[in-house]
Amino acid sequence: MTLDAGNQEFATTSKMISKRLKDKIKKVRFLLLDVDGVLTDGRIIYDCRGHDSKFFDVHDGLGVYLLGRMGVKTILITAKGSKAIKPRAKDMRAEAVYENILPKTKVYDKVKIKYALKDEEICFVGDDLVDLCVLKRAGVPVATRNAAPEIKKAAIYVTKKDGGRGAVREVAELILKSKGLWKKALEIYE
Repeated sequence: MTLDAGNQEFATTSKMISKRLKDKIKKVRFLLLDVDGVLTDGRIIYDCRGHDSKFFDVHDGLGVYLLGRMGVKTILITAKGSKAIKPRAKDMRAEAVYENILPKTKVYDKVKIKYALKDEEICFVGDDLVDLCVLKRAGVPVATRNAAPEIKKAAIYVTKKDGGRGAVREVAELILKSKGLWKKALEIYE
């Protein structure tokens, strides 16, 4: 595949993803994310009082923020709630957070109706078995590098980075570059 000058950086990041995948990614209007194992590295640390801590990657957060600035909204869907999730979502400017959700397709269906979306306009990133039901419905199902084998099998793209270690940023860049919005997204920093 040959790329025009405007997409040179796309080839560097994506290692020449297929034209078919790039065409699918271009249609994405919403990014839905699992939290534990996708936005975090999957570790949950409890202190002596039973409060949990999660580790988020700053690069992933900027990726979500840039998507939002370019009109691609992000929604977090997690099977396990935590007081740490909503402040992080607010910081990244995520559209919404849904916690303690099983099966996750309940929220997926609500989001589709609320925002008048088609499956092909939704990218979902997951890592474990509770994400399988949404991965099978989303138009662009993505697994993190450290995902369960069943999740990787259901995905059309597996990130080169682990969850909580840049996987979300990688997906954000793929979306923005596929849509030809990467340079515009960076203008604020130039």
